[in-house]
Amino acid sequence: MSMSATVSRVENEKVLVLERVFDAPRDLVFKVFSEAEHLKRWWGPRGWEVPVCKIDFRPGGVWHYCMKCMDQSQGEFYGMESWGKGVYKEIVKPEKIVYTDYFSDAEGNVDENLPATEVTLEFVDQGGKTKLVNRAEYVSAEALKTVIDMGMLQGISETWDRLEEHLNEVK
Repeated sequence: MSMSATVSRVENEKVLVLERVFDAPRDLVFKVFSEAEHLKRWWGPRGWEVPVCKIDFRPGGVWHYCMKCMDQSQGEFYGMESWGKGVYKEIVKPEKIVYTDYFSDAEGNVDENLPATEVTLEFVDQGGKTKLVNRAEYVSAEALKTVIDMGMLQGISETWDRLEEHLNEVK
């Protein structure tokens, strides 16, 4: 089965919009973004695992996670850990999740040197399929350019490939 493509565009120089259609019902796509046991199985690029994933899925609640590179072929990334922290702002089940995304450490302390991102996930019902729209607003055009230069688009694309594979397994 062929993967559908992730479409990306930039709005207002600092908002990255990513869209993709998944062949799975909206309730399920929403669910795999809101439960730790699902996220642990698909979140992150290929070769990365999620050894820690804690979610308090409510406005004001925190999602704290660790991604770890388990793929030796990724060279200097092998064994690297990357901690992230999301704070949920708005949840409209099964339509929308809004959160602020931070870089953090293992204790959940936010890294003030790296820019936070406002993320809005929209889940659009398309008759048994679901269009996922991910809007990420960065503090500046420079901040957006920095993450794109870091290879974030490939990372998101691989993550959504893994999401598609996970949905095909559980639907």
